[in-house]
Amino acid sequence: MTAILEMRGITKTFPGVKALSNVNLTVNEGEIHGVVGENGAGKSTLMKVLSGVYPHGSYEGEIRFRGKECHFKDIRQSEELGIIIIHQELALVPLLSIAENIFLGNEQATGGLIDWPLTYGKTRKVLDKVGLRESPDTLITNIGVGKQQLVEIAKALSKDVKLLILDEPTASLNESDSDALLDLLLEFKRQGISSILISHKLNEISKVCDEITVIRDGASIETLDCRNEAISEDRIIKGMVGREMADRYPSREPKIGEPVLEIKDWVVHHHEHSDRQVVKGVNFTVRKGEVVGISGLMGAGRTELAMSIFGQSYGQRISGQALMHGKPVDLSSIHKALANGLAYVTEDRKQLGLVLEEDIIKNITLSNLEGVSKNSIIDDIKELRVANDYRRKLNIRSPNVFQKTVNLSGGNQQKVVLSKWLFSNPELLMLDEPTRGIDVGAKYEIYSIINEMVNEGKAVLMISSEMPELLGMCDRIYVMNAGRFVGEFPGAEATQEKIMRAIMRAEGH
Repeated sequence: MTAILEMRGITKTFPGVKALSNVNLTVNEGEIHGVVGENGAGKSTLMKVLSGVYPHGSYEGEIRFRGKECHFKDIRQSEELGIIIIHQELALVPLLSIAENIFLGNEQATGGLIDWPLTYGKTRKVLDKVGLRESPDTLITNIGVGKQQLVEIAKALSKDVKLLILDEPTASLNESDSDALLDLLLEFKRQGISSILISHKLNEISKVCDEITVIRDGASIETLDCRNEAISEDRIIKGMVGREMADRYPSREPKIGEPVLEIKDWVVHHHEHSDRQVVKGVNFTVRKGEVVGISGLMGAGRTELAMSIFGQSYGQRISGQALMHGKPVDLSSIHKALANGLAYVTEDRKQLGLVLEEDIIKNITLSNLEGVSKNSIIDDIKELRVANDYRRKLNIRSPNVFQKTVNLSGGNQQKVVLSKWLFSNPELLMLDEPTRGIDVGAKYEIYSIINEMVNEGKAVLMISSEMPELLGMCDRIYVMNAGRFVGEFPGAEATQEKIMRAIMRAEGH
């Protein structure tokens, strides 16, 4: 086998932190190579070194591509050789068309004028390769996340990709879109294109990868060969966390009490198109000491439901009744929702959950400034103590609480968001995709925090696209489809098959 990429002795240091320490990675021609590790292990940093985001001279070590040593000054130089990286946060311009996005910065122009027939013709060719039937002039804002991911890949193909790097490509996708993307990677492999796949979904890594490199605490631990024998998820986890994880979900003895939140006949209209209902007469109850899950496909209305309950932060023409402890409550603003004991951890931590340019302290105390104030003046000592307490309790990995949240890994950012809402001392915590893009070790820590909350008599409502997560954590599971609840199962009786059957039955009506 011929190596297309060799990275040797890569060491990268940030102020106060050694992000990478003597990392080695070899990727062979025409293979899919998995890179796994816990949040903060250094995976994304390594890919930024490779793609020129961190230029030559800012790290130690050697990069060889197709046998030649490379000194990339920026991302453009790596792209010229066919090394294309697709980041977890898609870099598309919503109000430009598919064609404009694909050739943005690489315009098909003659004499300074864009050749639109040529642009559309080339766009159709790369869209065919990724299986997208959309018109090249369709706006990005009008297609779903799964199709946007395919546009990103089409964009890579337009640059004559030799090595495609995908960082958590299925984190925001439903199961069918994820499967389609993995099939596409296998097709690229048949065409001789090499890929690096970074993912926390270990079943996907096991399914498509030829080799898997494990990175732990900034060092490359081992490379596993999947061609001769199947590598189990447990074996990968052992390499990632340095120990066996016999049980992915911490055990809990449920002690369920009276209803905390009841929602009756809840109707929500689209935030822009007022004639379109996105939540259609939903009823549900969450009790004290209970974890209730909401399952459903992307677009079922789960996030819209949660956000509309949390201070009407989504939607218009909202109707229905909300009761806390059996008494009607006004949840018409976020301030009122908080005052009534609700908190909501958004699925989009970067855009809606955090002030990225602020430090950990400011983010943790933001939802409950009264808790660190006296006479409307913030007590800096108390604020520091609170932030340090949550940093310790939730095991937030950072040099200190003065670290900017933008510089934390995804899992540690999620722990900061959780800390913020836990500090507001809610009676009911709504969690929307609480472990998206997070490794198994950090997931276990977050599950343990959820269990602690409900053991204290609080209630949790969990929205998740990962069915094993709902089955492993929830006492009851509601199934949502097209804005309605179409099924309800006790946790002990729920299975993936029953949930999918409820969704499919509803689809048939």
